[in-house]
Amino acid sequence: MKKKLLAPVLLSSAMLIGSIPVNVLAHPMESKEVSHVQAMKEWNERASVPFFVKERSAEKFSSSNSSNALNYLKKNQDKTGIVNPDKQLKVKNVQKDELGMTHVRFSQAINGIPIEGTEVIAHFNKNNEVVTVNGRTNQTLAVENVDTTPSLSKEVALQEAIVSVNAPQELTYEPTAELVVYPFQNKNYIAYKVNVNFMGEDPGNWFVYVDAKSGKVIDKFNGLMHAEENKKTQTGSGRGVNGEHRKLHITRVKEPNSGTKFALADYSHQNLEGIFTYDATADWDTTNDVLYKGNSASFISDYDRAAVDAHYNSEKVYEYYLKEHGRNSLDGEGMAINSYVHMGVDYNNAFWNGSYMAYGDGDGEFFIPLSAGLDVAAHEMTHGVITHTANLAYRNQSGALNESFADVFGALVDDSDWEMGEDIMAPAAKADGVTRLRSLSDPNSVVVSNPERAAFGSGVYPDHMDEYYNMPLNVDNGGVHVNSSITNHAAYLIGQELGREKLGKIYYRAISVYLTSNSNFSDARQALVQSAGDLYGEGSAEVTAVNAGFDAVGIY
Repeated sequence: MKKKLLAPVLLSSAMLIGSIPVNVLAHPMESKEVSHVQAMKEWNERASVPFFVKERSAEKFSSSNSSNALNYLKKNQDKTGIVNPDKQLKVKNVQKDELGMTHVRFSQAINGIPIEGTEVIAHFNKNNEVVTVNGRTNQTLAVENVDTTPSLSKEVALQEAIVSVNAPQELTYEPTAELVVYPFQNKNYIAYKVNVNFMGEDPGNWFVYVDAKSGKVIDKFNGLMHAEENKKTQTGSGRGVNGEHRKLHITRVKEPNSGTKFALADYSHQNLEGIFTYDATADWDTTNDVLYKGNSASFISDYDRAAVDAHYNSEKVYEYYLKEHGRNSLDGEGMAINSYVHMGVDYNNAFWNGSYMAYGDGDGEFFIPLSAGLDVAAHEMTHGVITHTANLAYRNQSGALNESFADVFGALVDDSDWEMGEDIMAPAAKADGVTRLRSLSDPNSVVVSNPERAAFGSGVYPDHMDEYYNMPLNVDNGGVHVNSSITNHAAYLIGQELGREKLGKIYYRAISVYLTSNSNFSDARQALVQSAGDLYGEGSAEVTAVNAGFDAVGIY
């Protein structure tokens, strides 16, 4: 009797394998522990107040800089709700874009300690006028005193965090700890925000908030997003997972006792550290892994195929962001693009772990090697772009936006259709009618195969806010993989009106200029409308199309 396969379930940034095949194109992995139900929602709304100020008659300044942005904010406290901005705001960065606009980002702080989830962005036009200001602020601190002096050392906080997530002895990189003010369950804590990253069957990119007074863990979530000598690059070739012939950029290397070999290392792009593909050899410990190498410039064995596609697709995604958006790598500054293939055994997932992409080989029944999907690579790498831009928090609506933007750019890079994951499904899955993971054009056509998630809604992926899945945080981090299909569908509708190129430019501007870590669906609409207006003019057909797309899915 033929085994019945269930549709893939997006659990995290990785495509996880379990009793039900799960795939989560580049999304952070959710916690397996029961966490506080809708803790972020229950928190006093004044702890995360959104605002969007649009000036009709903007004041002109001598220059577009942080000092003048602060001067504007001091004069307009009634519009923004930010009291004493010179005392509360701390400059994060200043960026100038291709339109000649300058964007000054601030974090809200108390005694110099940043408040988690807050950000204020002042936007100057090319005439040095502040035309818009947006962000989210914590307005409880105006009436509440917070003691920002820690009683706990950073070292103790690190150990508490490591223990709380059951991290193995071998970590991917040295954990970090930053002192923040953390609003949680009707209280502002002074806390260490600790990042712990490790590999294994349950890989993690954990963010743990440790009370800097008591040493107790306040909150935590898994932010894993599912998916030398002679540096003269030359041309090689290979065969991909699905049999395609791939032209590759590779490097000739000499090794002691083994002669000349050829590595999947691409140094051909100016101002980029390189594109590198590694062989994880079915292991989870990437500490001592080396570049994927072959004895010739032709990579054609069956074992090579996953590496060939990972290397080829990484370059395609890099070239998309560079050509379409002028972005040099995931961080915009030329960071190395690293991919690991043959991750784990029969591993049905791919993920971005905060520093590199990892691809499982699939179990051959539900998935083939996941590096075969260009949209999968684009999804995972876009999680990296989001990490270095809006840094959308991976829970509730901000987490759903994180997933949605990754899907949208996946469909823009792999522009053959508006589906996700169609190239990584195994023959048996296709025979059972499971031909893709998600659909931007028709979300309702895909079943939510995880019973725990399906119980909170209609059982199919929603395409309208009327079908929104109200999930607690311990289920899909509040619905990040399910509710993302609502904003996915809005993007599809906009793309149908404007075409993929304009859609990409509007969405990239929103993620890189206007969105902040705690942005919700309504914030995203405002950001995308403003981005369309910046690029194509207020009252343009592009602005109309964005508004219509969000109206159609019930986001107002």
